[in-house]
Amino acid sequence: MDTTLQDPLVGQLLDGRYQVQARVAAGGMATVYRAVDTRLDRVLALKVMHPSLAADAAFVDRFIREAKSAARLDHPNVVGVYDQGTDGTYVYLAMEYVAGCTLRDVLRERGALQPRAALDIVEPILAALGAAHRAGLVHRDMKPENVLIGDDGRVKVADFGLVRTVDANSTASTGSLLGTVSYLAPERIEDSTAGAAGPPADVYACGVVLFEMLTGGKPHTGGSAAQVLYQHLHEGVPAPSTYAPELAPQLDDLVAAATARRPELRPQDAVTLLAQTRTVRAELTDAQLDAVPPQANEAPAGGAAAGSEDRTSVLPRIAVQQPLPLEEPLNHTSRLETPPPDPVSAAEPTTRLRPAAAAPRTGPWAGAWTGLLRTRRRAASVIAAVLLVLVVGAGVWYINSGQFTTVPPVLDMTQAKAEQTLRDEGLEVKVERAFSPNVERGHVMATEPENGKRIRGTGTVTITLSKGPEIVQVPDLVGTPVADAKRKLRDLGLTVGTVHKEFSDEVAKGSVIGTDPAAGSKRRPETAVALTVSRGAEVDVPDVTGRDRADAEATLRGAGFEVKIADGTVHSPHDKGKVARQEPGAGGKLGRGDTVTLTLSEGPEMVTVPDVTGKTEADARQALSDAGFAVEVKKPFLFPKDKVASQSVAGGGQAAKGSKITIRLESVL
Repeated sequence: MDTTLQDPLVGQLLDGRYQVQARVAAGGMATVYRAVDTRLDRVLALKVMHPSLAADAAFVDRFIREAKSAARLDHPNVVGVYDQGTDGTYVYLAMEYVAGCTLRDVLRERGALQPRAALDIVEPILAALGAAHRAGLVHRDMKPENVLIGDDGRVKVADFGLVRTVDANSTASTGSLLGTVSYLAPERIEDSTAGAAGPPADVYACGVVLFEMLTGGKPHTGGSAAQVLYQHLHEGVPAPSTYAPELAPQLDDLVAAATARRPELRPQDAVTLLAQTRTVRAELTDAQLDAVPPQANEAPAGGAAAGSEDRTSVLPRIAVQQPLPLEEPLNHTSRLETPPPDPVSAAEPTTRLRPAAAAPRTGPWAGAWTGLLRTRRRAASVIAAVLLVLVVGAGVWYINSGQFTTVPPVLDMTQAKAEQTLRDEGLEVKVERAFSPNVERGHVMATEPENGKRIRGTGTVTITLSKGPEIVQVPDLVGTPVADAKRKLRDLGLTVGTVHKEFSDEVAKGSVIGTDPAAGSKRRPETAVALTVSRGAEVDVPDVTGRDRADAEATLRGAGFEVKIADGTVHSPHDKGKVARQEPGAGGKLGRGDTVTLTLSEGPEMVTVPDVTGKTEADARQALSDAGFAVEVKKPFLFPKDKVASQSVAGGGQAAKGSKITIRLESVL
């Protein structure tokens, strides 16, 4: 059924200027239409606020104020805001119209994207947000639905009409918050101050969007908004490679940095994250950029398809000290306010529902009914008192102990194992490095706080990894296979320098002949050590030109060489199929196991012999040489004349290029 035909705005002239043509999309806050500006004769998009929100004067005033702020943005990756107005009950924004689709459409159709495509999209997103952040604005509702991809491939960020200035008051101050459940930063959920909706909150949302592009699903899902919000607060975003193992670790690091639960641990604005993103792209190989995730080209089961959790909503703020209610529905499409504190249980922020009043009882059972009600009320009072004690006790426990944990023992663990152990406890990890003569390189030598110390459950533990001893002795690697030698150098904290190859009768091919600095030398860690590697014993290359291919290959392999036949053939004096030339040539030096390349003959090239009879010797030589022949001159014993009498191949005949033509000179006698 075409719902556009039922929309009362389609076909109307809004505010005496904008001719509404068709409905493009509908969200939790507003509906978007394609329209024509009849004054300027251009197509644009109209974003019309839902009447339920338009009835709130404070919300409309804020919408207008922030639309004016957004209109200051002038960036090629930002959907421009042209105008704002009100027509009766309709409050609208006039914006740039982008013909194309949304990133949500792309994810719905393709599932996960290759890293190159994901970075091609996220970079212009970050450029747009970076311009906003440097202008003092934050978006607050970054998600795939607000990323437009034009038919020409341009990427633009929409809904900057709902930004706010960094220092402005926000809806959050009233006990509710504006946003989309799947992309809300933890600080926006737990902090009611305007400062919580800062640039790092946009960075967090971009990290979630990047995760979704790389894996085809959201990092946090659940049956209700409350479950998703609880995961934002208490669970980190998993590494994308958990779901797509072929993804490069740099992409895991990029997502982890952007989605750190503590805002101070993230890049502080989109400009910083953009710089990190470009650095990661430069580090990736073409194979890593073009890796195809397993979720590509399939409908993602993790929830990439748009749902109610993808709608922009005004959500009730929830307490973070206790688990969230699991029965709260995902579809927040109306404005909800946090209720005033209940005098019985001020710690419970969820809406309290009163039961419907019971009809008065009459008749012979009225007294019994009244007594039953009184008994139930007394029981309810007792239960309420017990619950109050439990809630207060739980609150006291949480304040004193519940929000803390102890640092687990990770000393002498590898970096990966230590980080996993700490993150399993809900702790963030910071890595530093220092020299140690006792702890193996790459293992944990110290932590801050120390093992067993109390720390907040979402705190950060700094682990110090050993760089090994401050002075390293270059090992004796003579006779060690080069791969093992490189590993030994890295294990000691040294780096591998240049690798030079030489012939050696004593050291096997592929093993180390010597090092520079020499074995036993003492150097600082990370010093480069050059390796000289054996090419094996030096062997003379035999001459196999002119031989049959099979004979030539047998001779070379018998001498210890590998054989490669070059693509294509060449003309040569040798018969077709025989070896025309070899590389290296006869007498060259190679190690056993090295490769000799053979080029096969196409046979001699036949060319026409010029007629030089009657010409002088010099002219005849020149003509034959230009045609590609060698020349032999025979002269009479007595009184030769400088004139050619005959030639071994008659003029106009065919001879092999490079062959010898004999000319005879006339005699005076």
